[in-house]
Parts: sequence; structure tokens; C-alpha cells
Amino acid sequence: MNTAIPLRSPADVMRLSRMGSMHATRLSFMPTLLRRMRRENWQFERIRFDVDKDGFGTTVLAVHTPDRTYSLIAFSHALDPEQRTDRVIAEAWDATFNLFDGVPTDADIERLSGNTPLQESGRFLASELVLARANKSVRLFNNVVECLAKGQQPDIDMLCEVGYLMRTTAVYGNGKFGCADRARTASRDETQSAFQLEMIAVYLIRWFTVCLVEHVASVKGGEQAVPLDPNLCRYLGIGNATGLGMAPFLIRHPKLIHRWCKARETALARVRSAALDDKTIIEKFKSRLDHIRKHLVEWNVADEIQQQRVLTLRNDMTHFALSLDNEIDTNDSSFWENVFQHSKQYSLEGQELVVSIMMEFNGHLIDDLADTLFDEERMLLNPAMSIGVLRDLLKTHYQWVNSFDFSDQKASDRFWYYSEDKIEPRLGKRYEEEGAELEMPLGIAYSIHLLGVTLTDWLDDQTVGEFCMQHPEHRHIIRRAQSLEQLDYAEVQDNLLDTTMRPIDLLRFKLAFFGASKFDPKSDLWTRITMYQGAPMPHEIPTANLDSWMFPVSPSATATA
Repeated sequence: MNTAIPLRSPADVMRLSRMGSMHATRLSFMPTLLRRMRRENWQFERIRFDVDKDGFGTTVLAVHTPDRTYSLIAFSHALDPEQRTDRVIAEAWDATFNLFDGVPTDADIERLSGNTPLQESGRFLASELVLARANKSVRLFNNVVECLAKGQQPDIDMLCEVGYLMRTTAVYGNGKFGCADRARTASRDETQSAFQLEMIAVYLIRWFTVCLVEHVASVKGGEQAVPLDPNLCRYLGIGNATGLGMAPFLIRHPKLIHRWCKARETALARVRSAALDDKTIIEKFKSRLDHIRKHLVEWNVADEIQQQRVLTLRNDMTHFALSLDNEIDTNDSSFWENVFQHSKQYSLEGQELVVSIMMEFNGHLIDDLADTLFDEERMLLNPAMSIGVLRDLLKTHYQWVNSFDFSDQKASDRFWYYSEDKIEPRLGKRYEEEGAELEMPLGIAYSIHLLGVTLTDWLDDQTVGEFCMQHPEHRHIIRRAQSLEQLDYAEVQDNLLDTTMRPIDLLRFKLAFFGASKFDPKSDLWTRITMYQGAPMPHEIPTANLDSWMFPVSPSATATA
């Protein structure tokens, strides 16, 4: 589909300030997966539920696609409260998981029972697609158990405050720790879009948490125990604690990031270009906005910066709702473009939320783009390119680097490295700490700057090959620049080494593409989120409204057993 309106500029979209303000859209990976589940009539089955009265034991939950089966193998454990932590240094968890390729045999389960609880220290095969672990939200989990056991539904306010029974602290895939490499599953229809296996695993973990809490309550309460109200089930998502481990992915997979952003920006351009012929959409749009405003009232965090942004966002959406009645011409066929232009007066969070709402109402225009969210990260060096052509390339595609003053040490203050114990990304202070010689090449702006300085004395008719022979330290950044020449959204157009850089913006950007909500920063380095909150449970997928489950609002306090 052609668009009359051009895509937003990468210089606008790919800055950390906007990337750290994005929200989930209908092209995010979770809603994309749920639509596939319905379209292909995926079937869910509880194959094994061998747990004791306290919920400790082994569970196998399976989802059957048209071509194959994926099974979540869950091991729930007794955990000393002193060992419960979201930090990557943890060595024990309330539950550990594998997403298994197919249906596991008893021998598979026995093998994994001795390895999955060990996580990084375990041994895994290509039959294991995802490795994960999770901790309970103990206060809410226990409250739900106590209430259901007494024949009552849990406290709505507590559900609203927390939003999940468990939160994952790691979900590993793509070959990590011996699990299956991406190549094993890349050709499958259901894994074409990014992170679909991880999203399947998390969805099944969510189902597992409901099975677990209802079981413990049933044993405790006997005949008077009741199951969790369906409205409350839907409202409970899966929490997640995400840290720096996610950030390097965005720099190491620039072609993939281009695909994600190109799809999102293409979707927005299509919607902006579309004429609004059905005026009934206006009232539905207003109703949806009222719902999302309620969601924003329930989004509260301890982080002062993010809480202030949420308060600003609430004000933005209040003004937006009034504008739909008083300022925006709802009779104009260019309604969507008028809405977008009007949103430019709001905060970046407000602008991006309006974009998400606009997309939500135009699935017929944009859903095909969900099949374009993948790419191969092959990058090749062209040694025959002349230095003159390379200079022109850098001038054209990396002019944004010139906005940073690398003569100031603050611009190169940070360095990224892997920790020796957990093989996890960390940030160091270049001029205060040791280890900069082990730096990961994530400072693209700085690398481009250094390349430009070194190129000063080279002639235009000399070649890249000659240059790399004398300066091999620049080979990686030249190869990157050459390979990404045609990919406008491949680079984060910011300085990831600056002392003021907030890694939380990188995390927010990626998590928004996942479909996460309720961003709850605990520092500039890690955040908690909620996944699948508001999404239908497995048996509800065939009939549920899959267009508007994101941005959930707490169920009515009158929910009954």
C-alpha cells in the first residue's frame, strides 16, 4: 500500500529521548502472536500437573500449532525468602522453565529436572528453545490463595497495585547456554516475527501461574474454594525485571532494528494517509481514549522521573480528549492526519501514545507489516570502496555524530563490557575504573568519530582495503557503515557513551516492541514491566476482542466468584 505522507525522519525517531517514550502498538510481538493463535486455531493442553499441596513440583503445558507442538516445562520450588531477588546474581528462584520443542518424554523431564533449576549452570540441548526463571509476588500470591480458599475473590486494589502473580527475571533464547540456535526454528511460520518463541513461553508461564494459585487455594480451602474470576485472570499478567542485558541487542542487530522501526513508521504513515470514511469510528476512538486515561491513572511508580512523565501524560490525554470535541475537525476525511499533527504539542510520551491509539483502529491497513519484522544480520566489508566514497557515506548517513563533542571527556565517559561471573553487560566509568580494554563496540557515534579523525590524512582515491591493512581497529565500523547504507532506521542516533546517557531508554524501546506496559524503572539501569496484562486466557482466544486488550484497566470491584 502506497502512502501519500512520508515516514518520520530517523533523526526524530531514533533518538534516545523518543525511543524511551514509546508504547506498545498492535504491531508489537505479543498482540501479533495472539492474532496468529486465533487465525491458526492453536490448541492448548495441560499435559502434566504433578505438584504438591504447596504448589511445588512439575508442570507441562502445551500449545499445538498447525504444524508442531511447544511445551512449557515448569519446575516450581520451595525458596528461602532470603534467596528471592530479581538481580542476575540470584542462584535460586520460585520457578524455572524450559520451552521444549515438541512433547517431552519422561526421560526429557527427568534430564531437565536436574538442569533447569540450575539455569546458567545447567546443560541443555537443541530441543530446549527457551530457558527462563521467575519469582512470586509473594504478597499478592498469598492473598489470592487465602481469598480463593475462603470462597472469595482477591482484593481488587492489591491486584491493581501489582498486576501479576510472578515476574520473570530472565527469558533466554537463541542458543544461549546450549539451547537451540535461531537457525533451528528460523524457517517456521510462527517464528518469522521477532522473539515469538520467547513470547510463547511467557504466555504459557502466565497460564501456569493461574493454574498454580488455583491449585494451592483448592487444596487449602477444599469444597469452599473457588477459581479465580475470569475478569481477574485476564487482568493478571506476567511481571518482568529487565536490566542491561537487553540493551546491547539493539546495537548488535541494526538490520533487525531497522525492520522493526521501518514497519512501525510505515504503519503510522499509512494511517496518516488514510481517509476516514466511517464516522462511527470517532465515538469508538473517544471511548477508547477514555479507557486508556483510566489505565494511566492506575500507572503509578516510585521513580520520580517516570512518575512525573506519567502525570504529564495524563494531562496530555485529558487535553486530547477535550480537543476531540472542540479543536480537531472530526468531519474532515483527514481525521487521522489532523490527530497526528495535533499531538505534536504534547510530551514525547503523549505523542507516542497517540500513535499507538491511531494504529489500534487501523489493523486492516497495517497488520500485514507484522510479517516483515525479521532480517539476517550479515554484514560484509567492501575493501574496493574508495576513501572518497567512504567519506561521502559517513557525511550522508552519520552526520548526526557531529552533534557530539568528543573533546569533552564526558562524551566518552562510559564503556560497556561483559561481567566475568554472569557474562552479562555492565557499564563502567572509562576514566575512573579499569577494564576499558575489554570494551564492547557499542559506542557507534564514538567509533565513527575516531574513524573520521584517522581518515584525515588519507587520499580520496585510496581504498578501504589499504586503510584497513594499516588500521584494522576501524574495520568493524567501516563494515557496519557500508552494510547499513540503505537502512535509515538501523542506528540509534545518540551517544551511548555519554555520562548522561540513560540505558533505561534503550530498554523501554525494546520492551515497547515486545508489547509491555506499566514501565516501572528501578534505576537508570533496570526496570520492571508487565506482559500480557489484559490479554485473554488460552480458552478465550477464539472469541476475545484482540484489538483492544492492551492498556488494561482493573476489573470492577463487583467481580463475583
